[in-house]
Amino acid sequence: MDYGKFKYESAMKAREARRNQAHTIIKEIKLRPKIDPHDYETKKGHVVRFLKAGDKVKVTIMFRGREQSRPELGFRLLQRLAEDVTELGFVESQPKQDGRNMIMVIGPHKKKAEAKAEKAAARATRDDDSVDSVADAVAAEE
Repeated sequence: MDYGKFKYESAMKAREARRNQAHTIIKEIKLRPKIDPHDYETKKGHVVRFLKAGDKVKVTIMFRGREQSRPELGFRLLQRLAEDVTELGFVESQPKQDGRNMIMVIGPHKKKAEAKAEKAAARATRDDDSVDSVADAVAAEE
């Protein structure tokens, strides 16, 4: 067997493996203990979007001033967020106080590659539907 050909094929296999590899990305959301309900819903929507994309989410609650004497407020907020997104992700690390911040990491149930494949499949069906509707419109004009 030709050594150059073998070396080329092994390099191509390694390149293909790297292309299909999913990189774990940790997205971060920062909250405050006295967050408004609408702002909470907005931040929760971001967390849901990140988990659907297959990314981990690091949720940080920042305490300032007197808020530092009430860490249970932040703990309750993190527990509520974990319950709200339980169908998309699970708590990877429980809430921990780290100086002025309280941190919790939520991991997705789906892997990044599965989320990408699902998104591509949805895009393909949507494109097929739009092509069909254009064909129907052209046929209606004739």
